Amino acid sequence: MTTAREVELVWHDLTPRLLEVRRVHRLSPRMVRVTLGGEQLDGFCYAAPDDHVKVFFPEPGAELPVMPTLGEDGLEPPPPGAPLPIYRDYTVRHLRPEQRELDIDFALHGHGPGASWAARATPGQRIGVLGPRGSNLVPFSFDWYLLGADETALPALAAWLEQLPDGATVLAFVEVADAGEEQELTTKTAATVRWLHRDRGESLETAVPAAALPPGDGYVWIAGEASGLKPIRRHLRGLGLNRDWLEVDGYWKRGTVNLDHHEDDDE
Repeated sequence: MTTAREVELVWHDLTPRLLEVRRVHRLSPRMVRVTLGGEQLDGFCYAAPDDHVKVFFPEPGAELPVMPTLGEDGLEPPPPGAPLPIYRDYTVRHLRPEQRELDIDFALHGHGPGASWAARATPGQRIGVLGPRGSNLVPFSFDWYLLGADETALPALAAWLEQLPDGATVLAFVEVADAGEEQELTTKTAATVRWLHRDRGESLETAVPAAALPPGDGYVWIAGEASGLKPIRRHLRGLGLNRDWLEVDGYWKRGTVNLDHHEDDDE
């Protein structure tokens, strides 16, 4: 008999937080980890590997970001003539509540406000954080897990590998620019991780559909550039997988200034 497996969505209260940069660590040539801290982290909720927050950045030359105003229906537009908040969505990498510390990994691709800020981040700077708004709680009782990510979703994939239980069957694909972008991934699972290098012509779009999936019930989580995920989504749905156990999210879109989390087509 098939075990009942239900993905639960849990909502969290939204609290704007102004945090200070404590440390900056370059993980690879194109990825930097920024550790944020402060008393305002008290009460911060982190419950799932792909939990994400809105990060608010100062305008060039400004010391502090324009923080959001919250109303009953969420973010409210600023008054006419007021400066607009500058923000992007980022995955929570680590939370250490006892130390009041939060890690966010920034992919240094393009020239957007997040990548530009992170490339020059130094201790003592301050940025704003809002969220997570909610968490998708996936049971850790599936027969197998298929994970996939490009650089923008690599922090969440790394969190998946850390949080899944001992011995879990995991097939993971990570698409990066080249071998220099590979990171050491920690896991207690029985994971097979394949790094895909774009400079060799490798991609999620070709590797995932070619993968042989294990028998039994599996959960799929794949995220990255939106247009490249469409054929992956079509392929997986064509296999007859349970749509409730299939999460394929566009974290960004080529040629678009910003893609707010998340793009999940119902095509």
